[in-house]
Amino acid sequence: MRIVFLGTPEFGVPSLEALIREGHDVVGVFTQPDRPKGRGKKMECCPVKVCAMAHDIPVYQPVKIRLESVEDLKALAPDLCVTAAFGQILSQEILDIPRIGTVNVHSSLLPKYRGSSPINWAIICGENITGVTTMMTDKGMDTGDILLQREVEILPQETAGELTIRLADVGAELLVETIRLLEKGQCPRKPQDHEKMSYYPMLKKEMGLIDWQLSAKEICCRIRGLSPWPGTYTFIGGEMLKVWTALEEEAAEGQPGDILEADGKKGLLIKAGQNAIRVLELQAQGGKRMRAADYLRGHPMAAKACDKNEEKEQ
Repeated sequence: MRIVFLGTPEFGVPSLEALIREGHDVVGVFTQPDRPKGRGKKMECCPVKVCAMAHDIPVYQPVKIRLESVEDLKALAPDLCVTAAFGQILSQEILDIPRIGTVNVHSSLLPKYRGSSPINWAIICGENITGVTTMMTDKGMDTGDILLQREVEILPQETAGELTIRLADVGAELLVETIRLLEKGQCPRKPQDHEKMSYYPMLKKEMGLIDWQLSAKEICCRIRGLSPWPGTYTFIGGEMLKVWTALEEEAAEGQPGDILEADGKKGLLIKAGQNAIRVLELQAQGGKRMRAADYLRGHPMAAKACDKNEEKEQ
């Protein structure tokens, strides 16, 4: 089958590799333009582009595919388009080009968690189960008919980054199964129940500022759900500290944001709206990620509290 693949981050790589491994004729890959990255702002290729180039597949990088690449896509004459975290909305003109249509690999159990960051939001919201859906893409935001779904358990301390790796592999397997059934004309297809939908916005850096009025459970979910990006952080004595890993502990005394414990042996314990947060790993601005206990041996925090939840210049 002639397939055009559209994807950008690491999540899409297993799906692209699975298509190649299955012997499909991947005639082109569309991905986002290269972006400057890191302190040096060096231009860097996205993971899907790197994978495509390794397999000598032509790569197209339109800023807006619906404006720049209609003719390119038509010239490729695909039987099927596959999207996996592409990052652009497809116009009806684009969707009408492939003979069979466009299949999207979406990292949630639709209609729940539509949008661009479903893995993060499932963890932030405290879900225990998520999964992957293959769907026929339409003009809406993840509103197309469901083809196949597979549930995946979210592990107790799993971060969004770790879960993304697992769901990417599940998505690749589900995509292969979906295409096999489509080729046989046996793939199930059902409309979404839009009354059960949920949608959450794109992640922003300022979302990482910890609100200590939240319960310890909610804060722990945010720490996991926003890892590795944008990460969660707080301010203590005017200094920003990034919180990488933490656990909930019982605590009744103190006000939200109070440091209940801070020493080089016992570590760092901060009061939340309900119970407290045991910070296991942190990172000072300009420093390295390290165990909280190790950090505290050189940075005492006696009689301090987390600063008020107001964004500060970083």
